[in-house]
Amino acid sequence: MEPIRILFISIEGNTRNFVEHLTHYAMAQHIKNKGLPEIEATEISEQTDFADETKPFFCFVPTYLDGGNGIDNGVKELMTNVMGEYIDYHDNAKQLIGVVGSGNKNFNEQYCLTARRYCQKFDAPFIADYELRGVPADETRVYKKLVERLQLLDL
Repeated sequence: MEPIRILFISIEGNTRNFVEHLTHYAMAQHIKNKGLPEIEATEISEQTDFADETKPFFCFVPTYLDGGNGIDNGVKELMTNVMGEYIDYHDNAKQLIGVVGSGNKNFNEQYCLTARRYCQKFDAPFIADYELRGVPADETRVYKKLVERLQLLDL
């Protein structure tokens, strides 16, 4: 199986931390069972040169909002816009096979709102979520969901 491709954006370091732990977890699973995929992760930032994606990927995106409640009185997303622009670039959205969201559960309906909005905008499924930096059980659960999605798509 090809490596699981992840594109992610990390503002405060939480998403980067989770993806690093998830990558280590995937490596351990790959060593135990050669049939399980490793992870190939790429961080997208303001300094990223946009490129045409030619292989399927998952997007990991946190939620940062300023103003509005995201439900009935609007929302102003902060700092993750470059990820949306990257996916929107040329035909990159066609390679997006799922979105994983993170955030703070204290924000209730706004929890993972950015990920849910990406799913809607790019017609991609919401795969999983985790809070802030996640915990080891999240790594296991999210990895399993990524693998299941790849198997469903026969990739």
